[in-house]
This record gives sequence, structure tokens and C-alpha cells, in this order.
Amino acid sequence: MTNQLFTSLEAGKQYCEDIFGKGDSFDIVIQPVYVKDLTVLAVYVSGLVNNDSVTVLLANLQHYIDKEIEDENEYFHAHFNFQGIEDVETRDAFITGVLSGRVGFITESGFTFLTEFRSYPGRNPEEPDNEKVIRGARDGFAENIIINAGLIRRRIRSPELRFKMLQVSTLGKTDVSISYMNNLVNEEHLEWLMKRFEKIDHDGLTMADKSLEEWLFKQKFHPLPFVRYSERPDIVAAHLLEGHIAIIVDTSPSVMLIPVTMFHLLQHAEEYRQAPLIGTIMRALRYIAVISSLIIMPLWYLFATNKGDLPSMLSFLGVSEKSEIPLYLQLVLADVGIEFLRIAAIHTPTPLSTAMGLIAGIMIGQIAIDVGLFSSEVILYTAIAALFTFAIPNYELSISVKVFRHILLAATAIFAENGFFITLFLIFSYVCMLRPMNVPYLWPLVPFFPKALLRVFIRFPMSDDALRPYIVGAKQRKRT
Repeated sequence: MTNQLFTSLEAGKQYCEDIFGKGDSFDIVIQPVYVKDLTVLAVYVSGLVNNDSVTVLLANLQHYIDKEIEDENEYFHAHFNFQGIEDVETRDAFITGVLSGRVGFITESGFTFLTEFRSYPGRNPEEPDNEKVIRGARDGFAENIIINAGLIRRRIRSPELRFKMLQVSTLGKTDVSISYMNNLVNEEHLEWLMKRFEKIDHDGLTMADKSLEEWLFKQKFHPLPFVRYSERPDIVAAHLLEGHIAIIVDTSPSVMLIPVTMFHLLQHAEEYRQAPLIGTIMRALRYIAVISSLIIMPLWYLFATNKGDLPSMLSFLGVSEKSEIPLYLQLVLADVGIEFLRIAAIHTPTPLSTAMGLIAGIMIGQIAIDVGLFSSEVILYTAIAALFTFAIPNYELSISVKVFRHILLAATAIFAENGFFITLFLIFSYVCMLRPMNVPYLWPLVPFFPKALLRVFIRFPMSDDALRPYIVGAKQRKRT
């Protein structure tokens, strides 16, 4: 038999004690038990299994009367045939299965089995803070890969939905599931992804999905995100039905969606929880916020430093009170100051966050104006730019826009209007050149697909939305 990995139960016990250390870890259980008349060795991690289920099951299988057992492999399957038994072909697979939360059994003759008793510790599904909606489901992904798969499966009750399980990294052996619709997924995208997984050679993915993203996409120092993260099962289910691929990483409450474009990163579930017209208006406001977040501060600086060239109707732009600190430096300090406040808010305990907000908003802001550190106009336009940045639904994209804003501001400060327009063109050209997974990042704007672009800007009624995105390469484009 291929699952007879040891010469005896004692040999298996000695191997497990050598691997885990005899008495070195309190949570490793290596205990002889009975399956009716068959003596077996149970090996499991107490913190990763449902101890109540293990206790109840083994209590009902305890020893009754001795009799000769001819085939231990068949006997085990006959009496233990309702808990997801898996025959194990290598010792490494047996140890990895135990460390993944399954219960391993070794018989007297050395036959080995893994049974499904996993019960990972973690939160219950809750609505994610960064993807809230006024109306809609309140569940969200947790740090448990089994729960996350179940939340998706509940929304797509199709046998075509696949969850392919992999273990990534040499020491961490992180569980990763690739999810897709078998009747829709682009085989080239799936093959590309599997080849990237095969090339991962690292000891552990402690940062979970983010570490995996950098290995898969070789992002290096590109500021823009190449995947979409979501903590909402309904969003992931919607993308799977469009032909996208979802990557679920154990211990992470976020699911990666690929392939995506910049316009995918600007979508929000709230658009589809409102009437089509309202959803279209919300989407338009979000696109305006992205553009404004990028250009409003450099553009105001350009106007403020060239007031003589402005028409009379724009004469209010500029700084009314002179300061010893250059205007460019004021803008940089104010914008960086807001970033420091954001970082402080992340590290501040909730009971103290209100006090920190009062200090930042009233004392620092107003006093900085009174002492002449900032002009009131600088505070105003910095706050407006920050407001537009916060309106971007994707956090990674909002940070990238802030980086581009400072590059554009620096170029404007050095080269005036020439720097502003040339740098704006270079940023646009750079984004156009990006092709993660060989998918144009600005599709359907570049290359230009008029009908697809119309659907990007207008939230059509669901009954009219009958085509899957061209860039996913789905086997079936029509949805109805």
C-alpha cells in the first residue's frame, strides 16, 4: 500500500516525536487511541482542530473486544468512513497535513491517514470597515480560509466554481486557494498564474496576500497596485462571475482579484446598491475626485505663483498674506502633516482617537495659521486635496495618487506651467504603458473601446449588463 509509511505504530510515534520534539510543544498531541478493535496513534495540533468533535468521535470508537484484524487499511476505512479520510503517500505530506489542522492517524502496521477536523481560530464574518455600504450584506471575510471559501460558495451555488488549494513557501507552508469559474476562466491567465506560483521560493509569507502579490507580479518599485483587494464576499462573487480569478490566502481577510484595470479599482459596491442613475452619479463623482486629488494642489500653486496671468474672475486664487516660508514648502509640509495624522490615527487606541482629532484639527491647524507657519489658503487647498484622496475607494490607489501629486507639484514648482503639463503627460504615458498579466492598465480608455468605456462611466441596469469585460478573456462573454 502506498500509505504504509512506517514499519509499525512505534516507529511512527518515534518519527513524530523526533519531528515535533518530545514534550517540547504543549499543543502537539501524540496519543494512542482505538478505532473499535484497532489501536492507532492520533497526531494533531490542539489549537487547530475542533476538540469537541474529535473527543465525541473517538469516544464512540473506543476498544470493545480483541480479535484478529487481517487488513488494517480496509478496517480503518470501514469503521472511520465519514470524516474526510485521505490516504497519505509521503511523510512530509503527513506532517504538513497535521500542521494544517487535520488529525493524523498511524495504525499498528504503519498505515497513515489524515482526517478533516479543522477549526481555525479567528473572527466571525463582520462587515469590513473600508468597504461599508448603506444597504446590503454585512458579512465580510475573516482570517480563516475555510470560512472565506464558504462565504463565496454560498453566493455562487454552481459546480463550476473551483477552489484549487496550494501550499506556498518552504517553512511557512501557507495555504493559498485559487478560485475561478471553470466554465468562464481564461486558461492562459490561469496557466500564467500557476507558473508564477511554481517560481516562488521563500521560507514564509508572513505578510500573507501582500507578500504573495509581490512574488506573483514582480511589482518592484511601481507605485500603482496591480491587483484589487476586497473584504466583501459579494464583490468577489461578482468578479468571479465576470471571469476574474480570486486568490484567497489563509490568515488574511482580503481576497486578491486578477486581472484588473484602474477602473476596477475605482468601483464600489454602493454603486450597485442604488438605482442605476444614482450609481452613475456616484461613479462620476468618484472619477472627478481622482483627477482633482492629483491636480488641484499643483494647479492652485501654478495659479498662485502666476496671479498676473489670471483673468479677473480668478483673482481670488492665490495667497492673501505673505509668509517667510516659501509657498511650495508650505504645501509639502501641510500634506505630509496630514499623512502623519493618518499614521497617528492608525496607531492611536480608539478611546484616544477623538482627543487626537481635536488636537490636530483645532490646535495644530489654527495655531499654525496664527503664527504664520501656513497661510489659510494652503490649509484650505491641502484639506480639499486630502478630501478628494479619501474619496478614492481603493487605499493602495489613493496612496499612489498622492505620490504622483507630489511629483507633479515638484515639477510645477521648478518648471512652472511647462513642468505641470509635461509631467502630467509623462504620468499618463506611464500608466498607459503598464500591462500586468498582459492586460492594459487603462483599458478601455487605452486602447480605446467606446462601448466598454461607456459602461465604465455609466452604471447600466443589471438587465442590460449582458457582456463580460473583454480583458478577462472569458470563455463566454454573454451573461444572459
